[in-house]
Amino acid sequence: MTDPRLAALAQALPELRLLTDAADLEHYGRDWTRRWTPAPLAIALPTSVEQVQAVVRWARAHAVAIVPSGGRTGLSGGAVAANGELVLSLERMNRVLGFDPIDRSLTVQAGIALEAVHNAAREHRLAYPVDFAARGSCSIGGNIATNAGGIRVIRYGNTREWVAGLKVVDGRGELLELGRGLVKNSSGYDLRHLMVASEGTLGIIVEATLRLTDPPPPTSVMLLALPDFAALMQVFASLRARLQLEAFEFFTDRALHHVTAHGGQNPFGETYPYYVVTEFAAGEAGEAAALAAFEHCVGEGWVLDGVISQSQAQAAQLWRLREGITESLAPYVPYKNDVSVRISVMPAFLAEVQALLTEGYPHFDVVWFGHIGDGNLHINVLKPVDMAQADFVAQCERVTRLLAEALQRHGGSISAEHGIGLVKKAYLGSTRTEAELALLRGIRGVLDPDGLLNPGKLFDR
Repeated sequence: MTDPRLAALAQALPELRLLTDAADLEHYGRDWTRRWTPAPLAIALPTSVEQVQAVVRWARAHAVAIVPSGGRTGLSGGAVAANGELVLSLERMNRVLGFDPIDRSLTVQAGIALEAVHNAAREHRLAYPVDFAARGSCSIGGNIATNAGGIRVIRYGNTREWVAGLKVVDGRGELLELGRGLVKNSSGYDLRHLMVASEGTLGIIVEATLRLTDPPPPTSVMLLALPDFAALMQVFASLRARLQLEAFEFFTDRALHHVTAHGGQNPFGETYPYYVVTEFAAGEAGEAAALAAFEHCVGEGWVLDGVISQSQAQAAQLWRLREGITESLAPYVPYKNDVSVRISVMPAFLAEVQALLTEGYPHFDVVWFGHIGDGNLHINVLKPVDMAQADFVAQCERVTRLLAEALQRHGGSISAEHGIGLVKKAYLGSTRTEAELALLRGIRGVLDPDGLLNPGKLFDR
C-alpha cells in the first residue's frame, strides 16, 4: 500500500478492510448509470459505527473525499467515485440489530438489503411496505439517502414515512442519533427527515429504525391494455374509486417488447400501445369490484383487453412485465429521466411531455413506464448503435433541459425517487429556487464543513 494516506489509515485502523485492486475499484466506484469512469482511491469496508467515525476523521485529517456506498443500484450517479475519493461501503454492516414488538419497529444496519428487511419483518408477522424491483441488491441506507419510492407508494408512501430513527456519522465524524423512534417529538428541527434524500452529502447513515405495519391483505393482480396515453388517468380514477389499490403502474409497448425479449411472457394475443398493471385487495368483493371496474372501462373505450391473476404464480408473471423493465434495458445503458408532478396535473403534463419527446427523439427508442398513481414518470432513451455516446448524451441533455422547463411550469420535480446525484444537478434549479439552494448549501456547510461527503453530488459547492 504505497499511498501514504492509505498507509496512515491502515495503521490507525488495522482491522479495517481496504481494497485497492483495479477490479474492486471499478466495481465499487460506479453505480448503474455507467456514464463515468470509476477512479476511487480505495474501498473501505467498515464493520462498526466506530470504524465509520474513524474513517471520516482520517478523511478530514488527510483532505480525502468520501463517497458513501450501499448497493450502488442508483440511477443518478450518486454513488460514483471518479475523482480519487475513498468509497466507504456499508455492505459489511448488514445485520438486523433488534425488533420491538410494542413499537412494531425493526432496527438494522444501513448495509442490509431491502429484501432482507422484508424477510425479517415477515418473521414477526409484520411487513416493511416499501418495495421495488432492486429489493435483492439495494440497501436500506441507500433507500433512505434517496427517499426511495417504488411500486406501493400509492398505498404506503415513500421511504420517509417508515423511518422512525437514524444514526448518522456527519462530516466531522460525530455520531448523531436522530428521531429515536418517537411517535411524537416537538423538540425543534427534525434532523432525521433532513437526512432522508440527502444523498450522503450531510452524513453517512449507519443505522436505521424502521416502522413496520400489518401485512397487506390477500391481493390479486390485473393487467390492462389501453388504446392511448389519455386513457391512463381515467382508468386510474375508475379503479381507485372502486378498489382498494395497493399499486398502479403503467408501461408502453416498447417496454413490453424489451421485457418479453428478456424472457417475460405477453398474456395477450396481440400488442397494444399502453398497459397498466394494478394490484388490489382480493376476496369475493374485490374480484366483483374489479370485474365491474374493468367492464366500465371497456365500455368507456379506455381499456381494450385485460387479465386478472388466478394464482400467485400468474400474479408474479404479470408483475414481471413491469418489474423486469429496468433489467431488460440495462444492456443498452439508457439515458433516464425520473420526474414527478401532482397527480391532478398529470394529464396536462403528459400531453405536453409526449409532444416534447416525440419531437426531441424522433429516431430513438423511448421506453416509458412509471408510477402514475403517485405522479411519477420514468423515461428511458436507448442509444442507437451507430451513435457516439457523447453525441447521444448531448442530445438527451438538450431535451432534458426542455423537460425541466416543462416541470417548472407544472410545479414538478426533476427527481421523483432516484435522487439528483451527478446526472440531474444541472436541472435542480427547475425544482428548487435560488433561496432554497442557498439554504441547502448552508445546511451542508454546518454538517460537513470541509465538503468531503459525496462532493459534486446534488450541487457543486
